Amino acid sequence: MKKTLDESSLLRVAELVLPWLPPSDLAAAASSCKAFAREVASISSRRASDASRGFERHPIPFFNPTPGGQPYSFFLYTRAPVLPSSSMALSARPWGGVDPDKSRTLDDASSMSAFASPIAGSEAGCDCKDCSIGGELGICPCSSPKAGAFLASGGGMELMLECGVNCSCGDECVNRSTQRGVPVKLRIVKDEKKGWGLHTAQSIARGQFVCEYAGEFLTTEEARRRQRTYDELASSGKLSPALLVIREHLPSGKACLRVNIDATKVGNIARFINHSCDGGNLSTVLVRCNGSLLPRVCFFAMKDISDSEELAFSYGLSDHRKGLPCHCGSPSCVGRLPSEET
Repeated sequence: MKKTLDESSLLRVAELVLPWLPPSDLAAAASSCKAFAREVASISSRRASDASRGFERHPIPFFNPTPGGQPYSFFLYTRAPVLPSSSMALSARPWGGVDPDKSRTLDDASSMSAFASPIAGSEAGCDCKDCSIGGELGICPCSSPKAGAFLASGGGMELMLECGVNCSCGDECVNRSTQRGVPVKLRIVKDEKKGWGLHTAQSIARGQFVCEYAGEFLTTEEARRRQRTYDELASSGKLSPALLVIREHLPSGKACLRVNIDATKVGNIARFINHSCDGGNLSTVLVRCNGSLLPRVCFFAMKDISDSEELAFSYGLSDHRKGLPCHCGSPSCVGRLPSEET
């Protein structure tokens, strides 16, 4: 007679296969036997310990104060904006395994190029030997006043320029400060009304870079198609969409560039930042890298932010007749979240 797999062999198989599965399939596996149930519990615990899957310099854990509540939110992690065609490559990664692939963490110098946006203008760069000093004219041609400096002085800034991925200074260029992932400690906390929200796990100084909004770059046609689907699912409580629409006004003033970034299924931790009707504590800055086709959406601290404070920004102006209910809790709350049309 053929021997059946013993428990240790079964667990070795489970350790290889289960980390690739989404929560619904994990739950089905857990119900099949006690050995799988224990392994699924371990995987869920490891997933809850770091939403970034090890790709940021600090783990970003989930915290749900409700006993027995959802331990984490499942999504595909990317440190930089991607095209929808890249989603398949991102899905081919396990999450919650015993020995994650450390070669893709921020500690490896190759991680910058591995996670560079495919729309970042790979042929662009500058000839400065040191961008902090500049080129022949003493100013790096890729540079602009830093967003942090404008914000700290109380000024506003809509566009900031940075070096491209081929800058001769390399990954540590002083003019690529927003391209190294999330520099601060954060955590994701579940709220009974608002759902998941992004909170600080340290104090953050006014003007400091916090994170960018990473997800899928969409055409306007595709963004509107997805938004219609998301609105239907969100109205019935089946989905919390994370589709951000930014309009960049061109210098001529006669037109604007519309940028659509969808972090609903593919994104980074910025997808958990909630709306606040009073503007919140984050300022949105468009960062354009030398040679890039599209700007990146980055968040800077609008003011000094305390440890454990929730991060928030304004999604736009609200139409009181449209949009989902808003639970931001600010004194100026209008009761409705902004809709895509605004």
